[in-house]
Amino acid sequence: MLPSNLEKTLFGVIATPVLHLADRHRVFSHLAANGPGTARDIATELSVDEDTLERILLVLTAFEVIRRTPTGHYSLPETVRPFVDPDDERYIGGFITHLVEETASRMPRLDAYLRHGKDSVDSPEPQPFASLYRSDQATRAFLNAMWDLSFAPSRELAALVGLAGTAHLVDVGGAGGPFAVAALHASPTLRATVFDLPRVQPYLEETRTAYGLGDRLAFAPGDFFTDDFPEGDCIAFGYILSDWPDHECLQLLRKAHRACQDHGRVLVMDRLFDDHRQGPLATSAMNLTMHLETQGRHRTADEFTGLLTKAGFAHCETHRSSGDKHVVIGYKNDPRPS
Repeated sequence: MLPSNLEKTLFGVIATPVLHLADRHRVFSHLAANGPGTARDIATELSVDEDTLERILLVLTAFEVIRRTPTGHYSLPETVRPFVDPDDERYIGGFITHLVEETASRMPRLDAYLRHGKDSVDSPEPQPFASLYRSDQATRAFLNAMWDLSFAPSRELAALVGLAGTAHLVDVGGAGGPFAVAALHASPTLRATVFDLPRVQPYLEETRTAYGLGDRLAFAPGDFFTDDFPEGDCIAFGYILSDWPDHECLQLLRKAHRACQDHGRVLVMDRLFDDHRQGPLATSAMNLTMHLETQGRHRTADEFTGLLTKAGFAHCETHRSSGDKHVVIGYKNDPRPS
């Protein structure tokens, strides 16, 4: 018999599309709203084929995403429910869709990368974000995925960094505003500006209206490689630097240093490898995704500290959250007593 870790890796090719189908056909939202049910009851309510549904439910049971009783009733474990319930802020459905519809389509490229190297294979292709923003539909899907991936962790990160003394947050590449919104909720006197490509603006406007943030949340259009950043006392990079190689990260951090007020700081919020690069699993998997979808990679806390120091920041600290996204802070001037 296969070891369980090898078995789950082997059949992961089935598990993720099944997870996506259950989300798309509202199986999880039905269970979240109505509690346990049989395959027949769920299929009738959702107008789907009972036999196909039960087979999907059995796969999800084996992967411990849902539970099955001896009487054939299926339910969501409380540890899973928030992440698959569309009414919960921790919902990851948009990210699941991105993995299935975008990442999976790129997986065959890995063979060519192994044979010829990424730069050679990708050289005729458009820049990564030109592809991700290729249409209004693709842009919305990508921004939804980033929101689902970022909003709930951003609440903890905003509390972790402490924003009480911060006046103006500049969220570089802030997309639809998941961190900016979390920060504004955490500090009622804060103003925030999302700095991103012009085509992102309508989606940020939707966020501002949905959360009733008025003039506390602004948008500044621009390309962060060619345009200067707005000035602020806190410059944030939420899941941005992992998209780019070291030399371009250094360019962005030097621009952040110039835009940062003397008493200010920069926040680098990202997944971190452990010091020996043996995990975590999500960071290792997403590191491969960065290779497929962007030009970047994931790093250790020490690697980010090294980049911040080269960019001119005087003091750095790492703060780890309870999740898989953490923050490395670079202070423009050392705040510690001399």
